[in-house]
Amino acid sequence: MNETGRPQDVMMTNPRADRVRDVAKLAGRPARLKRGRFLAEGPQAVREALSLHRDRLAAGEPAVVHEVFASEACLERLPELADLSRGTLLRIATDEVLSAMADTVNPQGIVAVCSFVDVTLDSVLDADPRLIAVMCQVRDPGNAGTVLRAADAAGADAVVLTGSSVDIYNPKAVRSTAGSLFHLPVVLGADVEDVVAQCKQRGIGVLAADGYGTVNLDQLQDENAARRLGKDGIASEYALEAPTAWLFGNEAQGLSDVELALADHRVAVPVYGSAESLNLGTAATVCLYASARSQQGA
Repeated sequence: MNETGRPQDVMMTNPRADRVRDVAKLAGRPARLKRGRFLAEGPQAVREALSLHRDRLAAGEPAVVHEVFASEACLERLPELADLSRGTLLRIATDEVLSAMADTVNPQGIVAVCSFVDVTLDSVLDADPRLIAVMCQVRDPGNAGTVLRAADAAGADAVVLTGSSVDIYNPKAVRSTAGSLFHLPVVLGADVEDVVAQCKQRGIGVLAADGYGTVNLDQLQDENAARRLGKDGIASEYALEAPTAWLFGNEAQGLSDVELALADHRVAVPVYGSAESLNLGTAATVCLYASARSQQGA
């Protein structure tokens, strides 16, 4: 975008241009790690990235979005994206160029080059969080994005991914977050034992989502509801309204024995039908919302 706040006049039309190829390389992990940048694709993700970018600049913090590439049709349909892009380099590009840049077969008309937005574990814990989602060895980018989105919707304070988990800046993971990556703090490459130890030092309980757990999530919610109604003498395995970090495990194997042993309790989501179990995204959503509802009523 030039000094007048209008997109640069020269449309990008060559999908084989060096700049197009340079942007497309960010779909790969080596280029992302080398540059500390990644791609946000589609109106929703770019809108949230630009909103965070604007807020950070206003606070005197580093930029989030460095370049935006969009089709004329996209900006005509969603003119607020051009407004949000003021102060950022905005280039008009053809659909062919956007397709060459993006990781998707059918790009949604806009792509942004963004800086990494992850934070440190200390910064998260220093903010006195009440609800944290910890992904342990979660390998599928779609699942990781879904859990992050669920955590955002439940009002969690942060999401933590262990060092063996998927790269959250993978284009599929970014798309799966539907913009939530830009809403709440995300910690990457954490050691689960360190996370748990620091949480416990700060009075944050640790629960492991485990289909074979001996503690029933429904029971914890019922006990919380009874306390909200002022009933005395309600015994409980765990006060769900307390600050909590949930551990969620690998899609296929779940949490390891070592990870399970770190938790204060292993909590099962009851299954009332014939399904063998819940998938990771669904189980995480149920657990996080159970904590969020209990904390809201506390």
